Amino acid sequence: MSTVLIEIRRAKVSDATSVAAAHDEAWRTAYRGIIPGAELEKLVQRRGPAWWDGAIRKGSRVSLFCFGDQIAGYSNYGRNRARSLAYEGEVYELYMRPEFQGLGFGRRLFTAARRDLAQNGMKSLVVWALSDNEPALDFYRALGGRPVARSSETFGTKTLDKIAFAWPA
Repeated sequence: MSTVLIEIRRAKVSDATSVAAAHDEAWRTAYRGIIPGAELEKLVQRRGPAWWDGAIRKGSRVSLFCFGDQIAGYSNYGRNRARSLAYEGEVYELYMRPEFQGLGFGRRLFTAARRDLAQNGMKSLVVWALSDNEPALDFYRALGGRPVARSSETFGTKTLDKIAFAWPA
């Protein structure tokens, strides 16, 4: 019998390549058929190991969900960027590799990000999801998020709607 260590921890510079791989796989799975192919490719390519190395070195809050020696998912979070929304914190990204989805690991990663934000004085929280990404919408609803705003984002020639989910303090 073997035991696999599951942990949530802050990313280190040495994790940049593995975070980029998790990002690549998760984004291709989440957005294939939603974001136009060429635009999705650009978004994935921009966020390679060098980008993650820089983000981690600059002190961005990047937490990893580690399953054994594999990075199964990550979250990136900090202060709310939308001044029109009266929430202190924001989860910018939360993604799990496809084989780790639906197992409760994303919930654990979200809870850890929310706890870290609260410990740093950001007790209320918002997260944005593309309205065509049904699994993400279902995930945030299941976590108790309530839709509080709508906006849109353009990817090449395609404009997609997005929804802000919020958790008050």
